[in-house]
Amino acid sequence: MSEAGGAIQGLVVGAGGGIGSAIAQRWSTDSRFDTVWAVSREVSVDPASPAPLRHLATDHSEGQIAELAQTIMRESPRLSRVVIALGTLHGPDYAPEKSLDALQLASMQEVHRINCILPMLWISALVAGLRKSPDCRIAVLSARVGSIGDNRLGGWYSYRSAKAALNMGLRCASIELARRAKGVKLISFHPGTVDTALSAPFQRGVPEGKLFDPDFVARRLEGLLDAHSADGELSYLDWAGEPIPW
Repeated sequence: MSEAGGAIQGLVVGAGGGIGSAIAQRWSTDSRFDTVWAVSREVSVDPASPAPLRHLATDHSEGQIAELAQTIMRESPRLSRVVIALGTLHGPDYAPEKSLDALQLASMQEVHRINCILPMLWISALVAGLRKSPDCRIAVLSARVGSIGDNRLGGWYSYRSAKAALNMGLRCASIELARRAKGVKLISFHPGTVDTALSAPFQRGVPEGKLFDPDFVARRLEGLLDAHSADGELSYLDWAGEPIPW
């Protein structure tokens, strides 16, 4: 049961990825939840999917984000757990830039769109429905490399700057939500290096014991969401619950 005494309703945006999928599966088998919305670009409904799981497909266009958010908030007015698990580091036509010479407009725009703009559009679309929420905890996947103070190596220009911009956007949102939706808590979450397609080309140098299974990270994130109530602040935390410098 939730802190308000009723069943929990959850939303996972990016439920097709490793971390998002792990969160959605864990919530769908958690007796505290009566509804779990799983939003992803492609929906393949398994007949054996737990009853609370409700799949929605999206192209992440601005209009569709607004439409889906309205549907979700209309049918789940007690939404109290949200994970936005959107991110990209590399694709068919782009990879992390090692130098200024590698910067290209199209790839920078795509990395910023997925890592920063889309999460912020989702929060913007949800906020109207959360204004009267007594308790909603929202975690957005960020990264330690988005920390300006922690940057010692440089490189990865687009990804680093997109995650830093995301953190600033979330900081602005936390200040506004402290006035408009006082029951909402925001967490900018660094999952560590997770064994997913995003990190696959870069796993060779990961120290032993530091390549995490998605379900391990999902369990850690669950604990952080359960432990943090609304305080008008943005928390920038890693998988172990430790704060990260901005």
